[in-house]
Amino acid sequence: MLRLFYVSSVSFALVLVVCLTGCGQSAGINSPEDVAGRYIGALSGTPSIQLANEWGTAVPFDNAADMMRELRAGNIDCVVMERTTAVEIASNTSGVRILSEPLSEYELRFAIPLENTGLLNAVNFALEELGRNNTLRGITNKYFARGNFVYVEPDDVEPRDGELIIALPSDSPPFSFRAQDGMFIGMDVEVAIAVTDFLGVTLRIVEYDVWDLVTAVWHGRVDMALGWHPGEDEGRVNTSEPYARAVHSVIVRR
Repeated sequence: MLRLFYVSSVSFALVLVVCLTGCGQSAGINSPEDVAGRYIGALSGTPSIQLANEWGTAVPFDNAADMMRELRAGNIDCVVMERTTAVEIASNTSGVRILSEPLSEYELRFAIPLENTGLLNAVNFALEELGRNNTLRGITNKYFARGNFVYVEPDDVEPRDGELIIALPSDSPPFSFRAQDGMFIGMDVEVAIAVTDFLGVTLRIVEYDVWDLVTAVWHGRVDMALGWHPGEDEGRVNTSEPYARAVHSVIVRR
């Protein structure tokens, strides 16, 4: 038996979604494992979309209000969101709750050549300062939760000679990808810009396949790469302090 319902988009047009009987019954979702095979709401353009598709069927939304309305109506089984935003939204939405155990959590770090401890220390110092002034949080929120942060280049940094060559993939939205004009954009790109601005050096991005990022650093073809996950090629490169920690939580109806 089929059931039909509607989900609103950014243009407020109605998009028809078809799901099997049982869609919208979140009574059986009490742990992350219960999310498997479900219809999962997620904000479009965020990592939550990919995560939702890995676990079940992603239903994209352009704003949180529409998504929570469809969850409460029983038209989707659950919602996956970055935890900080999920806590804020759930606390202001009656009839929903957050599962205590996250669906996914990971840290993102710079990969830097083993022998270049000076660069490692400089990057870590930059990340510490960018964390203190909430630049990193603003960038992360922009791409993980569709926040409205706008990065502004600092005007009190003394420029230095030289550049840093950074390896990034061009097909990994929202982390790094090419805009219609061919320019690199994305969360990792903004982090790279913020770090090199803080250090007063020029940034040069070189495109590499995501699987070749660490190899490029290891062989000295680039100064560093972004998007490194702990446990990947450990021992071949130095790793910075995390510039982003992603925790994805599940919101269900009470």
